[in-house]
Amino acid sequence: MSVLNTLKERGFIQQLTHEEEIGELLAKEKITFYIGFDPTADSLHVGHFLGMMVMAHMQQAGHRPICLIGGGTAMVGDPSGKADMRKMMTTETIAHNGERFKKQMQRFIDFSDDKALMANNAEWLLTLNYVQFLRDIGVHFSVNRMLTAECFKQRLDKGLSFLEFNYMLMQGYDFLELNRRFDCIMQMGGDDQWSNILAGADLIRRKEGKLAYGLTFTLLTTSDGRKMGKTEKGALWLDAEKTSPYDFYQYWRNVDDADVEKCLALLTFLPMAEVRRLGALKDKEINIAKKTLAFEVTKLIHGQYEAEKAQQAAEALFGGAGKLDNAPTVAVTADTIGAKLLDVLVSTGIIPSKSEGRRLIQQGGLYVGDAKVADPDFLLAAGLFENNSLLVRKGKKNYHRIIIK
Repeated sequence: MSVLNTLKERGFIQQLTHEEEIGELLAKEKITFYIGFDPTADSLHVGHFLGMMVMAHMQQAGHRPICLIGGGTAMVGDPSGKADMRKMMTTETIAHNGERFKKQMQRFIDFSDDKALMANNAEWLLTLNYVQFLRDIGVHFSVNRMLTAECFKQRLDKGLSFLEFNYMLMQGYDFLELNRRFDCIMQMGGDDQWSNILAGADLIRRKEGKLAYGLTFTLLTTSDGRKMGKTEKGALWLDAEKTSPYDFYQYWRNVDDADVEKCLALLTFLPMAEVRRLGALKDKEINIAKKTLAFEVTKLIHGQYEAEKAQQAAEALFGGAGKLDNAPTVAVTADTIGAKLLDVLVSTGIIPSKSEGRRLIQQGGLYVGDAKVADPDFLLAAGLFENNSLLVRKGKKNYHRIIIK
């Protein structure tokens, strides 16, 4: 089976520029392709996960990925899918974030012996002569056509800066530059990048007189259309310091039943026959599929050891075994005794804010041990701790342990 068929079967592909040609190309030749990553944080998050899985499938089929860090474009900001203009970043911050990305990608992508490349578009964008750029590149872009692009249309009512209006030209130029430097002939990205990808392929045709190709993959959403990867603490990060392996595991363990098969297909390397078998499980048996999903995804991001620890912690907690060694744990000092529970939960990051904590209490979703907390002013009494340890539960399955140092 060709890699295009693999990507189709697993549900990745949304749009292609030349479906038949791409299918033949990927089956018969080894190509260089690229996916861009916006370095606006010092960690990738689950929204980047699909792109990394696509790169991994492509590399396993013998194709060479370029991971393009948007060091130049991040200084302008991509308006795609954004209601507001992004904050501008320094070159030092962008470089630091790019290095962090590469470390996380190395779990998926083999960068040895030029099997994959990491590039930074700051290398060519930050040294451009603006007038020359307009003459060489800007002349090939129609403003009328650009304004029909979805990424611009949704911002026109609120206001689109000229700074951001340049983004499509810059991304198109990235594709051209990668084509010239590395013979990169395909750009891939989330479906919100379709207009930018088309612009780059068209620019290569106009400047170099040859074909370039584009492919978009689906965005990671739930069955009812909501973006996946949002938690009460914010984004679901791939950095263990931002989202613990246990919390990461629990996120996938608790996905909706309707999303399990799709997530298994997109976010694991399990054979599709096994994905379909697990996805067909019903009622209580679907928990078998959810446990498999949580373990496989956590193993990919954090490694076998951390996945096993997270799994064991979850089984101990939910199985009533009482083994909390691997549960998310925070340490507090002895003078915390007598403080308000909500204050402690906020200060330790177990809940994001007091208002969120009050809402959780009002909804009957906060427990200390097996006792439901009904009072927002509930105090942490010494008698609640057993061997200097206290278990707090949010909702049905989200456990944390508080220990006294």
